[in-house]
Amino acid sequence: MPHLIKHPLALHVITRLREKTTKPAEFRSLCHHLSMLLALEATRDLAMREVAVNTPLEACIGHELARPLVVVPILRAGLGMVEPIVAMFPDVSVGYIGLERDHETAMARNYYCKMPPLAGTRVMVVDPMLATGGSAVQAIDVVKQKGGGEICMLNVVAAPEGVKAIEDAHPDVPIYTCALDRALNDKKYILPGLGDFGDRLYGT
Repeated sequence: MPHLIKHPLALHVITRLREKTTKPAEFRSLCHHLSMLLALEATRDLAMREVAVNTPLEACIGHELARPLVVVPILRAGLGMVEPIVAMFPDVSVGYIGLERDHETAMARNYYCKMPPLAGTRVMVVDPMLATGGSAVQAIDVVKQKGGGEICMLNVVAAPEGVKAIEDAHPDVPIYTCALDRALNDKKYILPGLGDFGDRLYGT
C-alpha cells in the first residue's frame, strides 16, 4: 500500500485541486504546496551526518544531509512538482524523462531522457497522476538502468491499478501520494480524479 499523506493541509489542497472551476494560477500554487508535503514525507528517513559548527557564542555539533537528492519528473505534468523540491533541499539535481501517453492505447512512449549521476543518491520520481502505472514503471526502469538504487515515487493522486503495477514491477520502490482514488474509467482516467493534470496546470 502507498504512504498516504493525511495532513489536514493536504486534504484541504487536494479538494481544491479536484474542483473543476479552480484556475491554472491557483492550481499551480496548490500543486506547489502538495509537492512540498510529499517531499517532506518521502525524506523523513534521509541519512544524516554530524558536523562541527561555530555559533556566535560557541562551537557545537550539528547535522547535515549525508547524500545528495535527485528529482526526476515525468514530463510534462511532473515539472509542476520540481521547483518546490529544488527550493527546499540544499543538494539536489534534476533529471528528466519524457513519456507521452497514447490516448487510444493508454501506453507511454519514451521520447526524452536526461539524467545526472545517480550513484549514491536518493531519487524521487515525480508525476502528479498514477493511473495505469505504465509510465511510472518505465520511468523507474530507466532510473535503475542509469544507476539509481534508492528510489521513491511521488504522486498527487493514485489509482489502485497504478499502485499495483509499481508494486508488482518494483516492490522496493515506496509510493507517496495524497489520495488513493477509486479506479480507472474505460479511457484509463482516474476516478474521481481531477482531470488532466498537465492541461489544468498550464491551461492548455
